[in-house]
Amino acid sequence: MEALAERLARIPGVVAVTLGGSRATGLAQPGSDWDFGLYYRGSIDAEDVRALGFDGTVVEPGEWGRLMNGGAWLTIDGTRVDLLYRDLDFVLHWTREAEAGRWERDHMEGSVAGVPTYMLAGELAVAKVLHGELPRPSFPEPLRRSAPRRWDASAEFSLYMAEKAEKRGDLTYRAGLVAKAAIAVAHARLAERGEWALNEKGIAARAGLPEPLPADIGALRAVLEDLGWRPGAHLPH
Repeated sequence: MEALAERLARIPGVVAVTLGGSRATGLAQPGSDWDFGLYYRGSIDAEDVRALGFDGTVVEPGEWGRLMNGGAWLTIDGTRVDLLYRDLDFVLHWTREAEAGRWERDHMEGSVAGVPTYMLAGELAVAKVLHGELPRPSFPEPLRRSAPRRWDASAEFSLYMAEKAEKRGDLTYRAGLVAKAAIAVAHARLAERGEWALNEKGIAARAGLPEPLPADIGALRAVLEDLGWRPGAHLPH
């Protein structure tokens, strides 16, 4: 993997390479992927990634959305390797915004409650830099104040809509809203503690939510409130 990092660093435009995901945090399981961040300036060409000659799928920059950007799913010597493009100027912009307590939320495939833009700062904070130099931000105090309030409001609205869905028998929609509410509260509590959440994998357990969640919405509200959820009547009239 060290030899691979050296090859990745030679891709035109790449200024830094990181090892991220569970391999960087020490939470890897047997068979876990190897996730490499390719931080570039200006542009990165998918053809230069394909030219490495590994089996797998390589996509164009931006194909996975503005936060995930793009990358590749590869198999190298029987090992699964993911490459993630990261436009460094874009990452630094949202890192500065996070430091001021400002953030947005995007839809991303594989997420339920949405992905906050401060995820990009979190990646910088936890990844292992293999090549180049990158900032290592700590969790900003302004973000600890702004993020929980907005996530709690999102959970409140989701549960309000889930109750309406339950009354009309729209149970699939209800289930999705309940999950969204719980994950939003998990985001809120982690932000309150100053802990980065890079994705939703295991986020409920990290925040202290029970698995499975209570089936009754009233019971779930009580669990969320015990966890520190603070609804504030962010509901339509």
